[in-house]
Amino acid sequence: MPYKRIISLVPSLTELLIDLGLKNRLIGRTRFCIHPSSEIDDLLVIGGTKNPNISKIRKLEPDFILANLEENRKQDVGELRELTHVEVTDINSITEALDTILDLGQKLGVGEKSASLVSEIRTVLSQKPETKSLKAAYFIWRDPWMVAANHTYIHDVMKEYGLVNVFGNQSRYPQITLNQLQKKSPELILLSSEPYPFKEKHIEEIQSVCPHSQIELVDGEWFSWYGSRMLPAFTDLTHWRKKISTSQHF
Repeated sequence: MPYKRIISLVPSLTELLIDLGLKNRLIGRTRFCIHPSSEIDDLLVIGGTKNPNISKIRKLEPDFILANLEENRKQDVGELRELTHVEVTDINSITEALDTILDLGQKLGVGEKSASLVSEIRTVLSQKPETKSLKAAYFIWRDPWMVAANHTYIHDVMKEYGLVNVFGNQSRYPQITLNQLQKKSPELILLSSEPYPFKEKHIEEIQSVCPHSQIELVDGEWFSWYGSRMLPAFTDLTHWRKKISTSQHF
């Protein structure tokens, strides 16, 4: 029998469950679960991804809690496993994201819908442009400066769209200096909208160190949200990548 009382601690996957038609089984979400905006407001908030309210969750008596190895803390997952089944996802590539959609669909009784969604995402991926590869850096934080490196979903999306990560020889989310960035000589520097909200003023700050690089503010959801958001994200990325490839800068 499919699970009937689900709590999601993963923003990307909360949206996925709703898009798969499972909102009527969702009884809780984090405050960072903001999509789909038209469907989310009436779902109970049970804290954040890093600090879920265990006591509130216990009172809700869930039979399935959806977590993620990167998003959620090990100690919280351990406590929650004493209450009920906790499904811990581990997504570091597009392939793993698609496999997770299929797996969750099967476990939650919506296998056909999840398979259809994966098929749509693969179709969009097949339409990505054939473009010249660009050496790129992707910033996720400032003070300290942090970038996305190898073994991350962001890195894999960059690779898929012809962006060669200049910090690809490092793992996860290393701290770097702007001097290190300068030595890498990236052609393209991406400043993400999340988790740190980069603005125009940060372009000037980095441009002073890397005057020959093109610097772009980008929607972090394009590169870091998996699940059903992959469909609009990859559609937007395809258009954006075509635009970048025709830039006079390159």
